[in-house]
Amino acid sequence: MSALIIPQGYQPALDVRQTEKAIKLVKDFFETSLATELKLSRVTAPLFVLKGTGVNDDLNGVESPVSFPVADISGQTAEVVQSLAKWKRMMLADYEIARGYGLYTDMNAIRPSEELDNTHSLYVDQWDWERVIHAEERNLDFLKSIVRRIYSVMKRTEFQVYDNYPFIEPELPEEILFVHSEDLQKEYPKLSPRERETEIVRKHGAVFIIGIGASLQDGKPHDGRAPDYDDWTVETKPGYKGLNGDIVIWNDVLKRAYEISSMGIRVDRESLLRQLKLSGTEARQHLFFHKRLLNDELPLSIGGGIGQSRLCMYYLRKAHIGEIQVSIWPPEMIQQCRSSNIALL
Repeated sequence: MSALIIPQGYQPALDVRQTEKAIKLVKDFFETSLATELKLSRVTAPLFVLKGTGVNDDLNGVESPVSFPVADISGQTAEVVQSLAKWKRMMLADYEIARGYGLYTDMNAIRPSEELDNTHSLYVDQWDWERVIHAEERNLDFLKSIVRRIYSVMKRTEFQVYDNYPFIEPELPEEILFVHSEDLQKEYPKLSPRERETEIVRKHGAVFIIGIGASLQDGKPHDGRAPDYDDWTVETKPGYKGLNGDIVIWNDVLKRAYEISSMGIRVDRESLLRQLKLSGTEARQHLFFHKRLLNDELPLSIGGGIGQSRLCMYYLRKAHIGEIQVSIWPPEMIQQCRSSNIALL
């Protein structure tokens, strides 16, 4: 169990019943606003996929998905999804989504390798979205334009919460700052990536950190990324790589940086081959998803995931994600929370 943060003198803004109503308010409003802003249609998503197809997401490359044998399909194993990064792109092709439009879905996952704390749970719920783009839109300016539109939805949702609960005052800054992970490393060379995030977000309130996955000039990546969805190796200017990033905001309840979304422009044929080679996973070229991409059967796209419980936790000023969702927690964590006014559902 990771260290649990207990905010001094914590008193929840809403009781349990009020919280349940507010969760629905936030989710309904944000989902509708995001779909309208990015021109996304809702689709139904799988809870599990077949192992060995390359469709499941291996996240940082070390997480093990929950798997089980399928009795009626001899010799086949299914895996509970960890995200839908690659599945969504296939659906853009299969549903023949036009350029400039996309889809979104409710993604429910189980991540048994998570270290449980205030913001990490075994259960993950997020809006997974994907949008068809043109080759000319595979650039940083377009990525930033989509980030700004998502941030505008975040701002509108914050006002909606305030309009219903005036004692929960807005805190997000008017604009989101864009910073490359390379510049963060240069500014804070003695700090870890997480500590750099804390410093920059403490100053600016909301930041999009560009370039997650490629090694920086110190030889280490800001964070890990799977090689087969975000493009994190394309050089955008000398010494700077990546067409992806994270939306990170300041959580004043926990006094820390708080990741809301991981997103990016997806790999094309060239960057997929390059990233598979860099990560030593070239054997994936023969998997179902990767063959479809390499055969030009999938459209160019941009996409990401936005944490549902994370957003609700932020807007409702909660200290623990277990105040938003039902999960399993270590007995000692339950006891600590119970004695600190943190009502786990």
